[in-house]
Amino acid sequence: MTVREIAEKTRGEIIVDNPNAAINSAYASDLLSDVMGHCGDESVLVTIQNHLNTIAVCTLAGIEAIVVCHRRPVPNDMAEAAKRENVAIITTEMSQFEASKALAELPASSK
Repeated sequence: MTVREIAEKTRGEIIVDNPNAAINSAYASDLLSDVMGHCGDESVLVTIQNHLNTIAVCTLAGIEAIVVCHRRPVPNDMAEAAKRENVAIITTEMSQFEASKALAELPASSK
C-alpha cells in the first residue's frame, strides 16, 4: 500500500510524503516503547503521538509512515525530521480505532 492509498483510506492529509514507501502492515499504539518492540518493518504507525521522538522510534523500527489521529498538529521539528528520515506523515480526524479499521486490509505486523 502506498502513502497516498493510506491517506485516501483514512480521509487524511499528507503532511510529509514518502513516495517510495511500501507499506505491508499496520500497528496502532501510543506507547513508543511498545512500538519499538512490536511494530515491524515497512509498516504504518497509527497514533496520536505528534512529537520528534516518534520519528526517532520510526527510524529505529523501520516504520515507513505515521498516521497522526484526531487531526493533531504536526510540529515543524517533527516534519523536518520526517523529511530527513523518509518517514511519511498523514494526519486524519479519525480516532486510532477508526483509522485502524480503515487500514484493516493490511496484514498485522510480523515482528
